[in-house]
Amino acid sequence: MTTYDERASLSDLTSTADDVRRSVESVIEGKPEAVRLSLTVLLAEGHLLIEDVPGVGKTMLAKALAKSIDCSVRRIQFTPDLLPSDITGVSVYDQQSRDFEFKPGAIFAQIVIGDEINRASPKTQSALLESMEERQVTIDTQTYELPVPFMVVATQNPIEMEGTYPLPEAQRDRFMARLSIGYPSPEAELEMLDVHGGISPLGDLQPVAHAHDIVKLIDAVRTVHVADSVRRYAVDLVTSTRQHPELRLGASPRATLHLLRAAKAAAALAGREFTLPDDVQALAVHVLAHRLLPTAQAQLNRRTAEQIVAEILQQVPVPAADARRPPPPQMPPAYGGGAHSPDGRRF
Repeated sequence: MTTYDERASLSDLTSTADDVRRSVESVIEGKPEAVRLSLTVLLAEGHLLIEDVPGVGKTMLAKALAKSIDCSVRRIQFTPDLLPSDITGVSVYDQQSRDFEFKPGAIFAQIVIGDEINRASPKTQSALLESMEERQVTIDTQTYELPVPFMVVATQNPIEMEGTYPLPEAQRDRFMARLSIGYPSPEAELEMLDVHGGISPLGDLQPVAHAHDIVKLIDAVRTVHVADSVRRYAVDLVTSTRQHPELRLGASPRATLHLLRAAKAAAALAGREFTLPDDVQALAVHVLAHRLLPTAQAQLNRRTAEQIVAEILQQVPVPAADARRPPPPQMPPAYGGGAHSPDGRRF
């Protein structure tokens, strides 16, 4: 298990991310892109919504990612009778101290797995809004900070809708990306039967990275350079969703921020210190589609948000190849041959 004393470099990031990726892929057979997107969201300080049919490994992917990192993990089974206090916590009166004592809820973990999130009532779902956006919980006028890193990995089944409460727009908008795992290939399913036919695949999984390693890797992702042309490209894509005739609700400014953060994480995982338009393109459907609402006519025509985003990617001009790499540092003029300027700044 690797530890770092200083800020993680790009080589540290790719090395540790590869260790986590291989650990998760030992459980999730034949889905490298799904595993890579999960890592991208983690390093971009986002939250992940896994939406797919039962039995394809939604919860298994979330658990494998959590067990591959030595951090606190809590699992919440969302049910109709789940209360907001079960998630955030509650203040309990202590007879001995004659004062109220706060009992933290399940949200106070570094990785929170929310299984079947759409089975809880809207009141309970709303308990996640503050924690997912501001990374804090407010109970009885007291604010409690959540641990770092903090990531919510939620699952839901889009097929069985009986007894479920669809996620409101405000809740979906807080998820950085939505992922559909899909069925494995016949070869991957055969390998799954050979390897995991008799034992639980999570039983022997050991952490390959510490929580503080992930924090340093997140800091390294923040330093990835984004050219002005790439920023403009991300804004143009999001703006196009707000103007599209087949969408009655486009992507929010939060979506633009999430798209850029995810692109920086994807660039870092690829071993680059700068983002490319390709990074934005590869993530646009995952980051934008779940936030969009097609019009009634588009739904009658069986048009999905994913198809509309794919068309927007074809229509919006891609920026030229210039300004991809970060500009060289500008050397300030020398002041008496010293290594500091008169105001004390280091060169």
